[in-house]
Amino acid sequence: MHHILSAAVLLVAGIFLVAKGGDRFVDSASWIARAAGIPAFIIGATIVSIATTLPEITVSVMAAMQGSTELAAGNAVGTVISNTGLILGIAFFFMNVTIRRSDYLVQSLLLIFSAAVIWWGCQNGFLSTPATLLLMLFFFIFVYRNLSAGRQHRQHTRETREHMDTSRRNIIRNMLGFFFGAAAILIGSRLMVFGGTSLAQLLGIPERIIGITVVAVGTSIPELVTTLAAIRKNEHDLSAGNIIGANILDLTLILPLCSLASGNPLPAAPSAVTFDLPACLLITLIGILPLLIREKAGRIQGLLLLASYAAYLVVIL
Repeated sequence: MHHILSAAVLLVAGIFLVAKGGDRFVDSASWIARAAGIPAFIIGATIVSIATTLPEITVSVMAAMQGSTELAAGNAVGTVISNTGLILGIAFFFMNVTIRRSDYLVQSLLLIFSAAVIWWGCQNGFLSTPATLLLMLFFFIFVYRNLSAGRQHRQHTRETREHMDTSRRNIIRNMLGFFFGAAAILIGSRLMVFGGTSLAQLLGIPERIIGITVVAVGTSIPELVTTLAAIRKNEHDLSAGNIIGANILDLTLILPLCSLASGNPLPAAPSAVTFDLPACLLITLIGILPLLIREKAGRIQGLLLLASYAAYLVVIL
């Protein structure tokens, strides 16, 4: 009973830190994007995505180093499923998202190809070396594309910066808000994941299920909080860019890092190859393709994503 109570306290404390940090994080990230002349979708797909993906990176790499490779891989893939099905579904349901296809085309295709490559690369029961190398290539393309787009956009946004309060005091305030918000998200996520995982283990839940559900949803809370804050502030570019960018990092950065940390190719359970990985690709297609084709998303697509995620949970549980 004492252990259950301790885990519950850590869980609640983690949720509080993540919620407060995420709110400040979105404010500061949006201000930095405008002040630096970088479009919000670039900030969302790079800086915000990397910061909110830190919990997944930390948990997965530590798990791989300790030999819990199924937990590590399940966390990365499960996070993509929860990010897209749950969080992007919530964003689309509550906010009419309108995009320019050219802004999201490369990132979206990288995400779809990454999910397909992982499924293909795990057909023999482990993530193959060619698949790992392709994922690393996608990661470098992702970073290069975002940096290039940011440089090009800055040349056309000087007028916007001239109307902003870019005093030294305001710059410092927003930079501190950004980093302290990210720190609160990271620390809160670690507390929440530890508490949630402890509760799950006390109930005798298998490692793969823990990785795909409790740990994956837990490490997705930063993305959920920043997305909810972005919805409230109508920063839909930041919301969509954050989810797409975070998913790309989950697949192209975390999985190769886990392979390096474990010293061996990541194993893929038969159930992962036959169900989890195809589900990851399918939910990604449901979330991304209509958005690219129509250049907008709304309540119907959000409901479809949420229903797909709920169906996935029902099947695995």
